[in-house]
Amino acid sequence: MSESNTTGTTSIKSRGTVTIDVAHCKGCDLCIPACPPGVLAMTTTEVNHMGYPYPQLSPGCTGCGACLYVCPDFVFEVYRFDTPVVTEIAGAAR
Repeated sequence: MSESNTTGTTSIKSRGTVTIDVAHCKGCDLCIPACPPGVLAMTTTEVNHMGYPYPQLSPGCTGCGACLYVCPDFVFEVYRFDTPVVTEIAGAAR
């Protein structure tokens, strides 16, 4: 969820987060379309030690766990916040 304000920043609420075991990701890309808020994106210039691109998380995670459920390599850990965390991003439009 995001809200723009008059200062040119965008407030993005995150209700959860994930940790990603980048070292074990094989870059299958299944998590990207599975993410309902669309906050996962595969790296385009970086790869892990095995030579695979891996997902990176942007603010706005809901902690739904969809990425965890589709990942064949179990690289995600999902956490939910008791209170949403708000991130301010300058000049961003979502």
